[in-house]
Amino acid sequence: MTSGGPDDSEREDSSGVLPEGRASGADGVVRKRKRKRIRVKKAPPTGWSLRSRVLLPLGAIVAAFLVGMLLVYPHVAGPGDGKVVELELTSGDASALSEQLASVGVIASPRLYALYLRLSRVDARVISGSHLLTDDASPAELTARLERRGGAQHSKVTFPEGYTRFDMARRLATLKVCSEKSFLRASADPQLLRQFAIEGESADGFLFPATYELAQDSDPRDVVIRLLTEFEKRFQQLVQLHQLGKVDLEQSLGWQRQDIVTLASMIEKEAAVDDERPIIASVFLNRLRDPSFKRKVLQSDPTSAYGCLVMKEQIKACAGFTGKITHELNMDPENVYSTYIREKLPPGPICNPGAKSLEAVVAPASTKYLYFVARGEGRHAFSETYEAHNNAVKKTVP
Repeated sequence: MTSGGPDDSEREDSSGVLPEGRASGADGVVRKRKRKRIRVKKAPPTGWSLRSRVLLPLGAIVAAFLVGMLLVYPHVAGPGDGKVVELELTSGDASALSEQLASVGVIASPRLYALYLRLSRVDARVISGSHLLTDDASPAELTARLERRGGAQHSKVTFPEGYTRFDMARRLATLKVCSEKSFLRASADPQLLRQFAIEGESADGFLFPATYELAQDSDPRDVVIRLLTEFEKRFQQLVQLHQLGKVDLEQSLGWQRQDIVTLASMIEKEAAVDDERPIIASVFLNRLRDPSFKRKVLQSDPTSAYGCLVMKEQIKACAGFTGKITHELNMDPENVYSTYIREKLPPGPICNPGAKSLEAVVAPASTKYLYFVARGEGRHAFSETYEAHNNAVKKTVP
């Protein structure tokens, strides 16, 4: 073999064809030939790869929807501007409940709210019965009220001494705790009255006036029980402090708790300053005990007025009553609450007395007064005789 000659691999074979990957140009120079790239077609996705491409985006959508329903939607304000709506719920089923709420404008979409109830698993815990709702409440706040298991907004409610249950009902409705009608109905519930040993047709007198923290849209029965329980606690404290006074009333007049509360309610309406409460109590008690005071009438104007609250239709003199006591009202024979025509105490309390008026009954002042008349600035002139009383009346006439 001759050195320096062409490589055997570059030599044409006997057929004149260059080796693979080589090509001869027009000038006879051998050049490398570009190889063609062969593209391999990928097989179509199958099995898990296909499902993952579909399910992963779908799962993200579902997750986002659930987040929206459980974290965002519950805190979106309701469709209204705070209008108060009273509703009697008859079903805890999510769909039926949502339709009821939508019918009074409390929620915008019954389907959406029903879904929210099912997702949060609270539809079965919604309490049927009377509810006081507002159309601006968020789904979360609305649901908390419907469940009555805590979490709802609260209102601080103050009942002044001397409020009747009618006054209390209006205040509770104003502060969105419960409706007037439902509270009045609950405060006259015979079962509750028996439970707390209350005589008469309502709990008036035993709903202790104080300041309470009450959930909005409360069960009215729960509110009544709260007030009655507070009264019982306060009354027991009073009896412990003035046991002898209570025994004296039992022995001299045959009085029980109902009688003490009734007189206390009259004192609450008559007195404007605390230091006069025991004196006013002594006037009423002297009239009942003094044998020289023949006709045992207590002649308290506020008792006649209460008759127009509870039996207005039966009392002719109550027609057009606006709060001003008239002679006709005091003397109307149909007004069983009038202490001008009825001797001794009226049928029951005429308001809800506070602790000081209750105490005045079991710890009255020691006086011989039988009369009193207002003399201005919340104070009274007290007299032992009718003649002295008339003179005091003349001095008060402008």
